[in-house]
Order: sequence, then structure tokens, then C-alpha cells
Amino acid sequence: MPEEWAQAMGKLGGRPFHGKQVFRWLHARGVLDAAKMSDLPVAVRASLEDLGSGGRAQVANVLTATDGTRKLLLRLHDGATIETVLIPGVTGPRGMLPDPTEGDADAAAVDEEEDFEDAPSPTLARAPDYVRVTQCISTQVGCAMGCVFCASGVAGLKRHLGADEIIAQVLLGRALLGDDERLRNVVYMGMGEPLANYDATVRSLRLLTHPDGIGLSSRRVTVSTSGLVPEIARLGDEFGGNIGLAVSLHAADDEARTRLMPINKKYPLATLIAALRRYPLPRRRRITIEYTLVAGKNDSLQDAHKLSRLLFGLPVKVNLIPMNPIEAATLGPPSFSGVLAFQRVLCDDGYSCFIRRRRGDDVSAACGQLALLGAKPKVRVPRS
Repeated sequence: MPEEWAQAMGKLGGRPFHGKQVFRWLHARGVLDAAKMSDLPVAVRASLEDLGSGGRAQVANVLTATDGTRKLLLRLHDGATIETVLIPGVTGPRGMLPDPTEGDADAAAVDEEEDFEDAPSPTLARAPDYVRVTQCISTQVGCAMGCVFCASGVAGLKRHLGADEIIAQVLLGRALLGDDERLRNVVYMGMGEPLANYDATVRSLRLLTHPDGIGLSSRRVTVSTSGLVPEIARLGDEFGGNIGLAVSLHAADDEARTRLMPINKKYPLATLIAALRRYPLPRRRRITIEYTLVAGKNDSLQDAHKLSRLLFGLPVKVNLIPMNPIEAATLGPPSFSGVLAFQRVLCDDGYSCFIRRRRGDDVSAACGQLALLGAKPKVRVPRS
């Protein structure tokens, strides 16, 4: 934070106001090389070089999918690896709005009503178009949740990421954007359970939204959780509901959800739904419900009706995610006609329900496909 840098300046040969300058160089401009921080005294730049301010992660590889999605493999200071994904979306800032008939990462991050705040004004000149990019970031090396349809947890949890390592993903990803691209949304939907790494996640949220840094609007940031009830309450209290919340639900009864998501044993559906009803939401904001459709497990019309009843009265929108393939399991998605039938039940009951488009699956960058490089499975994944 700028104030922390200000306090450190005395030991680095600078004055308190230099702290804000360092913070801006690092976070607003993405400059990690102290030698390039031209408005700092030479002594301060030398001290920063001695501290090794050059970053906590490096881009080891970039895979680009046919749809333009880019998966970044990042190598951390201790040799651990994580993955983050850049997902190109619609043209902006005052051009096309998302197609309300189909969902993608933008739909997961932002209420479609709020996008109308960016609609073109008939009295203003239209700003130059650019491509809105959503970045999906990780919070842990691996994951301990053990969801059977997700590759991130197959090898188990290795360690938490620090807030600096979480933010480093955004800085490195932003540096790879083209001149016609802008970082529009950040979703904590990569490797790991963000709320299991609560303190680092919250600090990274404050860094991400700080006006002197990256300066992303809080309504452009979404944290996804598998349902850690106490931490959902803490997040709501600390940010007043202004940080978007997405909940990985994936089943509408406890028996089915426990088979898919072991966390349900600790926080069953009644407890989780009660927590969502208490979650503070600003006007016109909704909770995103993520529901991965797994053939023969949670995709029947009966399941759709159960989900509708479960969510009744909650301010939600539903993202349906046909399961993306992972090597550790032979589970798969239902037919597209089955997905549409499931969606129709929810739409007929008055819910905003989107089907998540498959983005980047040809480079294993789609939802649930991020995995530890070369790691061996440590959890038992159902094969059927």
C-alpha cells in the first residue's frame, strides 16, 4: 500500500511522498525495474534494486487458443508454478454490449444491467473501441477442495499465494495486452479457493482496487468460492457487498453436492444458502451461481427444478457450465440439448440464466482445467 511504502522510505534513503511514487510505478504502470522509475532519487532507486523489487513471478510460457484466450504459466520465486488466463471479450468502452443470450467470463463478473452504465451517450462523441479482457487469477498453488470436475485440486494443495503473487498475475497479464486491449474484469476463479487464503485474497483486493494503483472498480472484480460460510460473511462485512461474489454450487441437494464437492459435508446447502441470504448487496447487484453440468450427476430436469426452488427469493443469476474435460476423470458434460432444457426450466421460473461459452479449452484454459504442471494426482477422482 502507498502508506506502507511511505513508512519504508526512511530506510531506503527517500522521503514519505516517494512511497506513493513507488506504488504507482509498480501497480499503476506495471514497472518492476527500479532503474526505470525516473522521478525517484538515484539513491532510492539503488536501494530498491538492492531489495530485489523486480517481482515475485515470471512468465514461463504463454499458450494461445484459437479463440484468442491466452493461458499464462507463471513460475514463482520458489519454483512453484501457477496458471492465469486472459479472456478477450466484447468491444468497448462505449460500443457493443454483451449478448444477453450467452454467458462468458464477463457475465460471471458483471451484472448485465450495470453494463448499461457504459452504453453510448447520444450527445457524446464515441470513444475509440478496444477489446475488453477478463483475467482469471489464482490464489493457491493447487487446491484442497477436491471437486471432482476440476483439475486444480487433483494434486492437492501445495501452498497459499501471497498477495504480491496474486497481484503479480495481473501485472504480468496486463503487460501482455495488445494496444487494442484493456483489462476490464478480474475474476478470482483460477487455481485454489480464494476464501481459504482469506487474508492474502483481501489484501490483493485492496491493492487491485486502490485508486493509485491498478484502480479497477470493485464492481469489476468477482471472488468465487466453493462455499466457505464464515469467510463469505467476513468478505461481505469488509467490503459491504461491493466485491462481486460467485458461488460454486453445482448441485441442488446435499447428497449430490457432497459427491461432487466434499466441502458440502462441512457447510451443507441449508447453511450456505442462509449465508447468501445474509450477504449484503448494493442495489442492482446479484450473486452469481456457478453450476457445472456433469452428465448423469446433476443435469436432469428434476435437478433444474430443485435448483429453482433452492434459489427462490435470492438475488442471483445462474451460469451453467457444461463440464470441460480433465485428464483425471471420465466424467463429462450432457448433450447441448440437455443443457438448453436445463436452462429453459430456470428461465421459465424467472431466473437470468446463462450458458458459459467454452473459452480456451484447446489449451486447457477453460473452466476447471487449470492444473499444476507435472503434478501427480493425490486425490481420488471418480471415473464415472
